[in-house]
Amino acid sequence: MARGRKAKDSTEEADEAAGGKRERSPSPPAFSAAWFRDWLRTFAVAALIFVFFRTFLLATFVITSGSMEGTLLVGDFLLVNKTSLGAPIPFTNARLPGYAEPEYRDIIVFRADHSPGLDIVKRTVGLPGDTLRMERGVLYRNGAAADEPYVRRNPRQPDEGDPRMRWQLDHLIPDPARGEYEPTRDNWGPLVVPAERYFMLGDNRDQSLDSRFWGFVERGKMRGRPFFIYFSYDRKALRPLKALTAMRPGRIGPSPD
Repeated sequence: MARGRKAKDSTEEADEAAGGKRERSPSPPAFSAAWFRDWLRTFAVAALIFVFFRTFLLATFVITSGSMEGTLLVGDFLLVNKTSLGAPIPFTNARLPGYAEPEYRDIIVFRADHSPGLDIVKRTVGLPGDTLRMERGVLYRNGAAADEPYVRRNPRQPDEGDPRMRWQLDHLIPDPARGEYEPTRDNWGPLVVPAERYFMLGDNRDQSLDSRFWGFVERGKMRGRPFFIYFSYDRKALRPLKALTAMRPGRIGPSPD
């Protein structure tokens, strides 16, 4: 009896296995209509995942100027966290809620008002309501000199005025004793930062076009914080195939603050 039961069980298991094999549909022949449909579905799912990540979670950014040198170098490739500040929802003026607000010293990628479609990276030095001024290249925030160990300056480079800085007149604190206001790169203000606006400067102060020249940055134009350098190479190197021969693997890792 036991032997008969085992044989029956073995037969049922074999039938089930055979049935399972029969239910498995064969792969469609290569380059057939069904084969193309399967690959199209795969690419469509992959594309949707990619668009979701790029739209709401991550962005990429490449440093192309020396305005942040000392912290970020030309040729650094950055991953940008869009969730921290809240990613914009495409084709609307709305944003997803973020879990943080910009703070002093935050490095942020944002859209430039003065050059539509261009992304810029600078450091946050002024929040809404702050009073800012600069004297001989030293930034003063709310009456006290800001602690900025990351700043790079060349004391031999002469200070210069720029007509683009005249926008500051609309935000200048009145001072009857001042006379005509003539801002320069290293001497300007005091200005009051409006609500929902931020003052952004480059770390390489003598070589940075920043809020001193084109004004405040809207909160809604901020795209996110760089958090990782995923590739880097020396774009100024006098070598062929610089992306391969002038790589800087030592810079790959968490983005410096």
